[in-house]
Amino acid sequence: MAKAIHLMIRVLDESRSVAFYGEAFGLKVADRLDFEGFTLVYLSNSESGFELELTVNKGRTEPYSLGDGYGHFAVSVSDVEAEHARLTAAGLAPRKVVDFQNNGLRVAKFFFVADPDGYQIEVLQRAGRFM
Repeated sequence: MAKAIHLMIRVLDESRSVAFYGEAFGLKVADRLDFEGFTLVYLSNSESGFELELTVNKGRTEPYSLGDGYGHFAVSVSDVEAEHARLTAAGLAPRKVVDFQNNGLRVAKFFFVADPDGYQIEVLQRAGRFM
């Protein structure tokens, strides 16, 4: 069986992205591999063995086009309202909390926040299938 180990995104500014993911989600640099034309930065925390890989292409000055396909990275938290308040206080501008229901039953309670490159991160209440 395959095991998911990381998700890679391309970022323009390494320090800005590392600071954002540290402040927003407590992700710290687990490894950093520097190559001639690019740098790979692996971020993780003690909650999971899954990592976020930041690829920084050296010499890149223009922001990446994220396209029109909607995609996102998701994390779960024990208190979505508290996390929303914390990210708001930190000036990270999370979108509103959504109580997503189907036939009167909660599917998920969540909000989105964008990273410095415009990638969307879904922050879900830890419950049901989102443990």
